[in-house]
Amino acid sequence: MSKNKDHVLKRCRSLGIEPGYLGYSKKSRRNTGNARKKVSEYGLQLKEKQKTKFIYGVGEKQFRRYFDIAKNQRGITGSNLLQMLESRIDNIVFRSGFGATRPQARLLVTHGNFAVNGNKVDIASYLVKPGDVITVRENRTDNTIIKNNLENGPKPTIPEWLEVDEKKLSCKVLRLPNREEIDLPVEEHLIVELYSK
Repeated sequence: MSKNKDHVLKRCRSLGIEPGYLGYSKKSRRNTGNARKKVSEYGLQLKEKQKTKFIYGVGEKQFRRYFDIAKNQRGITGSNLLQMLESRIDNIVFRSGFGATRPQARLLVTHGNFAVNGNKVDIASYLVKPGDVITVRENRTDNTIIKNNLENGPKPTIPEWLEVDEKKLSCKVLRLPNREEIDLPVEEHLIVELYSK
């Protein structure tokens, strides 16, 4: 089944991000160097929020909830927010190479292909903790999409905070990432400024 990804490329272009952050290798051939009018401070802040929501596939209500939790935690609010988004199970599935793209990883999770510490998880927003082990469920080990991603797909760079065992179809969360390890073109302080108004 083929899916039209033009809308993804168009959205990436409008937000100024590379499709690779979502797992797509295709690039837009359009010229993005057109002169644009000056963007206001609010416009910049809004764009950073939209960019982050789009990368992680999170809606406004859920994103706001993450922000409120991050604000009440110790440390820097923006870093806490990104760390929380990175610890979503759909992101872990993408980062570990089981899902070729972020949307595909989300779909694999919602279809019940994964378990956390032996318990089935089919909620893409499930937050993992250090020490958690994500595995492909026993009755789903012959899933052609997962197999194809691991055997024939582009090999992702596995972050240091994850330990992937392709033979066992498992991934262990060693720890949560620090800000320097989150390789996304996001200026999270602008999101904090936006919500702090």
